[in-house]
Formats: sequence, C-alpha cells, structure tokens
Amino acid sequence: MASERNNYNRDIQKIQDKCERFLTYHAIFTMKDGSTFDGIIEGVDRDCVIVLVGEDVIEQECENQSDQRQYGRPRRHRRFRRRSFPLATLLALSLLSYPYVAPPFHY
Repeated sequence: MASERNNYNRDIQKIQDKCERFLTYHAIFTMKDGSTFDGIIEGVDRDCVIVLVGEDVIEQECENQSDQRQYGRPRRHRRFRRRSFPLATLLALSLLSYPYVAPPFHY
C-alpha cells in the first residue's frame, strides 16, 4: 500500500516537473481518459496545471458584402480559454512540434 502511494506521488511529481519545464510553451496534453488537446501552460500548482486551451472559431457569414473574404470563405480564428486541470488526470505531456523551416541559403 505504501509503495503504491509512493509510486503515485512520484508519477505526479514527474508530471508537475515536466509542466514547470514547459511553462509558457505550446504543448499537447493526453488525459487518462484518452482525450487529447493542445494549449499553452500558464501556471503549475501543487495539485493542478493552468492551461490556455486553444479552440477554433469560425465566423458566420457577414451581412455586408464588403466584409466577405475572397471566394466567400468564412473567417477562421483561434481563441484561447483559461482552464485548470488536476495533475492526477494527466497521462502525458509533449511539446507541440512545429515544422522546421531551413534558413535561406546564401550564395
């Protein structure tokens, strides 16, 4: 029983340390229920992590023709909302990998 508790506390400490290392980074979170989401780690507490969770927002069609975009496509935005998650519900955490763009070659 005591060893199980120590393992649990060690796992929580590992997740907390990783969250502290990734503070202000855009990361991918995997929860114990299998769901995943992306967000920016804003703060870490002893029991929870505060994340700015990204969500996509699509504007409805504008009434003014002058406000419509080319080809009549709706506007798409990215909004972030602050949420708090208990560290015990996190299974994994990894940085969001952005594609590497090589610098231009100078002749």
